[in-house]
Amino acid sequence: MKKNTKKWSERFSEPTSEIVKRYTASVNFDQRLAVFDIEGSLAHAEMLKKQKIISVTDFNAITKGLKQIKKEIIAQKFKWSIDLEDVHINIENRLTKIVGVAGKKLHTGRSRNDQVATDMRLYLREVVDLTINQIKILQKETLNLAEKHIMTIMPGMTHLQIAQPVSFAHHLHAYYEMLERDKARFEDARKRINILPLGAAALAGTSYPIDRKFVAKLLKFDSVMENSIDAVSDRDFLIEYNANASILMTHLSRWSEELIMWSSPFFEFIEISDSFCTGSSIMPQKKNPDVPELVRGKVGRVNGHLLSLLTLMKGQPLAYNKDNQEDKEPIFDVADTISDTLTIFAEMISKLTIFPDNMEAAALKGYSTATDLADYLVKKGMTFREAHGVVAKVVKFAINKQCELSEVELKSFQKFSKLIDKDVFDCLTLKGSIKSRKHIGGTAFNTVKAANKQAKQKMKN
Repeated sequence: MKKNTKKWSERFSEPTSEIVKRYTASVNFDQRLAVFDIEGSLAHAEMLKKQKIISVTDFNAITKGLKQIKKEIIAQKFKWSIDLEDVHINIENRLTKIVGVAGKKLHTGRSRNDQVATDMRLYLREVVDLTINQIKILQKETLNLAEKHIMTIMPGMTHLQIAQPVSFAHHLHAYYEMLERDKARFEDARKRINILPLGAAALAGTSYPIDRKFVAKLLKFDSVMENSIDAVSDRDFLIEYNANASILMTHLSRWSEELIMWSSPFFEFIEISDSFCTGSSIMPQKKNPDVPELVRGKVGRVNGHLLSLLTLMKGQPLAYNKDNQEDKEPIFDVADTISDTLTIFAEMISKLTIFPDNMEAAALKGYSTATDLADYLVKKGMTFREAHGVVAKVVKFAINKQCELSEVELKSFQKFSKLIDKDVFDCLTLKGSIKSRKHIGGTAFNTVKAANKQAKQKMKN
């Protein structure tokens, strides 16, 4: 009979079958946690030495061995084995080969249950820090583009119909604000990620005199998890991260949808740089906006992982279960997806070509200053509901005449209301409409300029 090489094998009389090995092993993907596993092990070993649970000699050997293993992993010279199941046992096995018996003492006072929970938090903490920084870079590029186009007029839309004229910079600021909320969500989630589970052992804690707060300080965790059962079974932090990623990707998908529309011949508001587009295998004239289309498509991937994690956890009793092995691949993929997306998106925004004349020409269509005419009548003493009805009739008249509101003659205006005078034409211009909205959050040029300056200053702090 083939000898069972598992660390827990003495309990079993039969070796694990090859298909079960493949089915249950996680080393093919959790080796990604190797550096974080070593980081946690170094801190754990130092605590064991401090508490006199292991000797200084054993600590020195463990530390030297782990550092050698880290170098091997970084240099991609480490040999991973599926027989050793996961990243933890692979590293421990190699450590024992390097330093002997001392390597077998490293696992004292801990379990793979609290070990992997710690590894995932160390990994995700680094990922979140990277995500926050990448969001800031995209925000910076957004503000840089906005600064160039404060005076650029475009049609603001509702229901994809022309509604009112707005500054293009104001429109861009909407995405800046979305990203600001995304950033805040990740910053807030980081607080719940940065809590140490190590010391919970399998689920009940350990009888060794460990010092969890010492380990937390070494690993720069803010605190320790207060309940050992919760510490090994909690995956809320992963679900929360994925949920935040889904919201972020949803925002980028909405933006992508607009970039796709704006770059089409029907709009011609922008041109996306060639480096973010591809051609057609049959139609030589085509320039397809592949990057924003893929961003839009990858939202389904990220959302799918969120559903996967929620489903993974919904039926689990306390405490740790093997199901939790399935939490890693979704999170790794989400992290890669949003990192690549944010990097590419920021570069794409920095290289956009804008066509202000086309934007302004579009804003002139669809009677976008109709609301301004209604406001004009209200300021003359008419109720808004009455003004709304009058302007609707004026718009209908203009449609029949096939002219814009600014092209309607004064005498024709006065057939609808005697309150209308020659000063009405001031409010019917696109610039006049925009300038009138000068409150906080409005689209007035000076307001948007101030908002852009304030946002840039905020990012410096």
